[in-house]
Amino acid sequence: MSVPSNMAAPGDSRAVFTDGVRAVLHTWPVLQIAVDNGFGGVYGQQKADWMADVVQQYFHDNTDLEQCEVEDYIATLMDQEFHTVVDDGSLPQVCVGLMQMFSQWQQGALEQLTHSIQSLTQNKTLRAKVTAAPTPSDSESDEETQAMECETTSVNTTNHHPPPPQDEDGWTLVQKRK
Repeated sequence: MSVPSNMAAPGDSRAVFTDGVRAVLHTWPVLQIAVDNGFGGVYGQQKADWMADVVQQYFHDNTDLEQCEVEDYIATLMDQEFHTVVDDGSLPQVCVGLMQMFSQWQQGALEQLTHSIQSLTQNKTLRAKVTAAPTPSDSESDEETQAMECETTSVNTTNHHPPPPQDEDGWTLVQKRK
């Protein structure tokens, strides 16, 4: 059986597309952060590898995928497997990259696809890093909490309640009163 020149050969070329999906997903900062910080549990890296496999299979199993369908599928995987909601605007870019690679694969443009993969993996050394803010020791924390409660009590002389305290990232701080 001969394969038309505009169609990709099924065997080895499918592996090239799978490599492309891996390159896109494994260089995606959101997935990197989720894996590096254990959002997927102790098997986060295995989940990321599995995710690449099911995403490439999703492309092969569905014809004429729309970008929104790919976005919904990947968003669901990220939510279910890594307990992560992607709202940084990167998901559409990731999906466009995947769709372009699939289009290259369908057209048999394996050299162009391989070049795209190499471009992504050359930048793989740049990894997203997230570090937790340092936490004070327990004894300092208790003393500071008591001091804060005293200060808050002396400052708040009106009948309305001040807004709850927030940390530098805007998270509301909840403290147990003694």
